[in-house]
Amino acid sequence: MVLKVKMMALQFEARKIALKQDRTGFILTLVMHPDEVPEEILRDFVGTRYACAVVRINDDESPMQYNNRVGKAGQLCRDQDFQFFLGTDCEDAAADKLCKHCGIESRTELHGKKQAQILFDRLVASYEQTKVTDDPF
Repeated sequence: MVLKVKMMALQFEARKIALKQDRTGFILTLVMHPDEVPEEILRDFVGTRYACAVVRINDDESPMQYNNRVGKAGQLCRDQDFQFFLGTDCEDAAADKLCKHCGIESRTELHGKKQAQILFDRLVASYEQTKVTDDPF
C-alpha cells in the first residue's frame, strides 16, 4: 500500500545575517521576526531536515530573478538542439564553441566576466529565437 502525503510548505520571511563554512558544508544563518517564526519550526528537534526553496525579494515585494549563466551554459551544452545550433554533435564540442564565442577558457568564467555574459546572453537569445514553433498551444 502506497501512502500519498500532501506536502504543506511553511512560509516566512527571513534575512541572511551570516554565511560560514565548515568541513561538512556551508552554514546559512537567517534571522526572522518573532511574529514570522512558524510554530512547527520551533517544535522540531535540532537536526531536523528540511527541503528549502528560497526566493529573494525586491523592495516592492516582487521576486528577484536570478541568472545563473554557468548552470544554464552546462544545461544548454548537454541539449542536442543547442549542439545542432552550434554545429556540433556532443557536449564537449558545444562547450568549446560556446567558450570561444564568449572569449573565455571555461564556462565558470561566466560568473564574473561582464563581456562574456553579454555575448552569452546574445547567443542564448539567438538560439531561443530558433526554437519558436508554429504550435499555438
